Amino acid sequence: MKTVAIIQARLGSTRLPYKMMLSLHGKPLIEWVIKRVQKSKKLDDIVVAIPISQENDILENYINKLGIKVFRGSESNVLDRFYKAVKDTDFTHIVRVCADNPLIYGNEIDNLIEFYADNSCDYAYNHIPKDNLYPDGLGAEIISFELLKFLNENAVLQHHKEHCLSYIWDNKEKFTIKTFDPPNKKLHRVDVKLDVDTFDDYYKLSMKNFDINTSSEELIKLFGEIK
Repeated sequence: MKTVAIIQARLGSTRLPYKMMLSLHGKPLIEWVIKRVQKSKKLDDIVVAIPISQENDILENYINKLGIKVFRGSESNVLDRFYKAVKDTDFTHIVRVCADNPLIYGNEIDNLIEFYADNSCDYAYNHIPKDNLYPDGLGAEIISFELLKFLNENAVLQHHKEHCLSYIWDNKEKFTIKTFDPPNKKLHRVDVKLDVDTFDDYYKLSMKNFDINTSSEELIKLFGEIK
């Protein structure tokens, strides 16, 4: 099993434009994502897949300075962008990371990879609290390269091309989908949202004191006050 994380990122967000370059405690959000994914011990490599549009030149320039590989492809067909990012490589499995999750943590990626390896399934996830006890924003999704190739060849709806793994969810009868609870019970907080979709999300993160190395458990202590 040779696994690559593909980080899906762009500057053209409609709800929070240019958010990948917004500063969170002194570092752009894209750097938070990359540095925290790098804490994984089970990934073999990391690639950031971004659109070819000119505005994303800024993003590529910054990612290059961090020493991370960049692949550029279609803005609207994210599925094709993902496939082309790895089609000429020998990676057998792909972890999809959404750059909306600046507090993703390498340990939770490792838990996902280990769960996938130990359980027979087509797709596994721990990035959202759906049929599991994970907070929103700590984990990722994993599929095989063969499934990614199948999706790219068979998805015809624009929705499935733009939201690159949504074909799986919309055709659940065709696939085995599995998830799991955080091994650390202190992370069993489905009420906690750590991703950044809007300015309010960004504001919430900006107003708490933590750094790029803060663990998942410490983050839950900060953001998981019972309301």
